[in-house]
Amino acid sequence: MTSETYRNPVLDADWSDPDVVRVGDDFYLTASSFGRAPGLPLLHSRDLVNWTLIGHALERLEPAAEFDRPRHDCGVWAPSLRYHDERFWIFWGDPDQGLFQINAPQIRGPWTRPHLLKAGQGLIDPCPLWDEETGEAYLVHAWAKSRSGVKNRLTGHRMRPDGTGLLDEGKVIVDGDRIPGWFTLEGPKLYRHDGWFWILAPAGGVDTGWQGAFRSRGFFGPYEERIVLEQKDTDVNGPHQGGWVRTPSGEDWFLHFQQRGAYGRVVHLQPMSWGPGGTSRSSEAESGGGWPVFGDDGAPVAEHRRPALPPQPPATPATDDDFPGGRFGRQWQWTANPGDGWATQHSGDGLRLTCVRSADAHDLRKLPHLLTQRLPGKPCTVEVELRLDSDEPGARAGLAVLGDAFGWIGLQRGPDGTVHLVHRFAEGVAERERDAAHPRLAPEGRARLRIGIGAGARCRFSGDVGDGDGFRPSGPVFTATPWRWVGALLGLFALAPTGQGHAGTAAFTRFRISAS
Repeated sequence: MTSETYRNPVLDADWSDPDVVRVGDDFYLTASSFGRAPGLPLLHSRDLVNWTLIGHALERLEPAAEFDRPRHDCGVWAPSLRYHDERFWIFWGDPDQGLFQINAPQIRGPWTRPHLLKAGQGLIDPCPLWDEETGEAYLVHAWAKSRSGVKNRLTGHRMRPDGTGLLDEGKVIVDGDRIPGWFTLEGPKLYRHDGWFWILAPAGGVDTGWQGAFRSRGFFGPYEERIVLEQKDTDVNGPHQGGWVRTPSGEDWFLHFQQRGAYGRVVHLQPMSWGPGGTSRSSEAESGGGWPVFGDDGAPVAEHRRPALPPQPPATPATDDDFPGGRFGRQWQWTANPGDGWATQHSGDGLRLTCVRSADAHDLRKLPHLLTQRLPGKPCTVEVELRLDSDEPGARAGLAVLGDAFGWIGLQRGPDGTVHLVHRFAEGVAERERDAAHPRLAPEGRARLRIGIGAGARCRFSGDVGDGDGFRPSGPVFTATPWRWVGALLGLFALAPTGQGHAGTAAFTRFRISAS
């Protein structure tokens, strides 16, 4: 790679189902956040290659009672980000509730509370379009078979121009069952270009699918289709679902995800042009050129010339944190809507987490008070310093790798008052954790915790309890796993068994992720 080129992925972590918009010289991106809070991350770039996390659009998930416990694969699915009428708009689907919308005058807010646009189960992946030529507004969405019994089709609506409601019952405008070889059609993004209505939508499933393009002279169809991006002979499996954006100079680019197991859905940037391109699976598609061409003649690129935009300093979403004043950075999200008093602000540095009492202390997957961030997509070393400030027997705190299976290393107060370094894990099918190594005395109630994450998300845990031996390996290798739709997470937690009264706190300092 040279200063004139970039390498994919441009976001090497789980920024699932990305969508992008340009406003002036600035590019903004959002992604699925599922059941974590705050939700709807907001990223900013000036060159489409270097991105920083600038905030979140959704402070809490609603209805709040549904998300006061972890629902890891539910919540906010596949948002669409748009700019219209001098406002930013985000539409998303909650597969258990329906289609939602929020908007704001500035990207940093204030954002409105979620407005339910269409209620129903299995409604997902909404995308609006305001037609500047006619003043009409439209919305397209997909279906989740797990909730509705329906999939592989796209439904279109006319929408109120103010985005507050839909004007009809909806009509199936693309039926994937009628296109030979197509299945799991979803994730539509709706555009107007060159006199056509365009829907960019993936099919074929997240692991092995492709990106399709559909076009029609009228919003309600009929649509003709082409495959415009697929794996071919590259290493990029399932290159699809994302958004098209045009630079001020008129260059076109497409940001999409690639499913990478425990690392989740990493984001690639593809060059885009307009020409004959694509692979037709429709007899109607013989009607001429003007189709989008993604990547290298429909195959994803690994390295490519940078967009013709002003050079920017290297940047990636933050990971490290010193927790100034007890506050945690934007990269952190709770596994459910946060409760009062989980984290304490103070005058110094370091994160103070309350040892929240829980009947689910044996299973981190069930705890809402885990503070998490995305697992990096490249080999790395994760470190944090921990002090357990709790006299409660059974109180514990630590550093975790969280997914369908989980592992953690940390400190626990014993019934005799001593503190031990413990290392525990649970398989995906296990209902409770068990020891991965023998406990080790931590006489000062402090430890440095480390997880070395290698290729294939293979994790090596180690700890330093200040006894002069330094970091000592703990237990066997643990391979991180995702949930069904969410990549594995790194997490910090503090908890205590059920009981009465305040159970103390745990203090975390100097959280660092370094390349291995």
